[in-house]
Amino acid sequence: MQRLLVPALVILSVGTAAAQTAPKSAPMSAPMTPPMVVMVPAQPPMRAALGGGFIEFLFGERGPQPRVASPPPNLYPAPPQPTYINAPTQIDPMLEPPSTAQQMDPRYLRQEVAYAGKEEPGTIVIDTPNHFLYLVEHDGKAMRYGIGVARPGFTWAGTHAISAKKEWPDWVPPKEMIERQPGLPHFMTGGPNNPLGARAMYLGSTLYRIHGSNEPWTIGHNVSSGCIRMRNVDVIDLYDRVKVGTKVVVL
Repeated sequence: MQRLLVPALVILSVGTAAAQTAPKSAPMSAPMTPPMVVMVPAQPPMRAALGGGFIEFLFGERGPQPRVASPPPNLYPAPPQPTYINAPTQIDPMLEPPSTAQQMDPRYLRQEVAYAGKEEPGTIVIDTPNHFLYLVEHDGKAMRYGIGVARPGFTWAGTHAISAKKEWPDWVPPKEMIERQPGLPHFMTGGPNNPLGARAMYLGSTLYRIHGSNEPWTIGHNVSSGCIRMRNVDVIDLYDRVKVGTKVVVL
């Protein structure tokens, strides 16, 4: 009898405890209040000030952006622009007719340019095909002048030195020139009408000269019998920069 009584007491204890912990149901007469629902508008996700780069790529709104390649380095910079050094505005009429500079091709105006040749500073380089005379300076620069050169059949090349310098030189045409042009005078004193112009620099023992001209419109053309023509204002400028013995390279 005692063995049957013990399990019954255990079952009764468990049932009593479960009854005590179970929630009490509300009276049937009290209505149930529905829960309050509050509608909250959706907010965009907060973005921190993350900056650009990879973080911006991860959190940005536009998605991955195409990568823009940076421009390549300028390996060949543009050469420096010429610095024009024109003659004075007021030019003596005996040197040059008025407005000559305005009528000339700007390439043939006196100007300082870059020079990458091999000649030493102080050398005169005559670029016959392009109608330029260069006086080589220091620091990779040169003074460039427009010139008139020999017409076809009279061009030449070589290296000489200035053997003499003269202001307003007299002109004695060589006999070969007189034979070709019998009407030429055999002698002409120096002056504004002289074809040698205001200055002349003689090249070695040859008959060739770098000289001025009373026909500045011929600069930039092949017109002479072998001499190098310059504007009077330019030949005076060159004359004052060089001395007897200056090396002259004719190309």
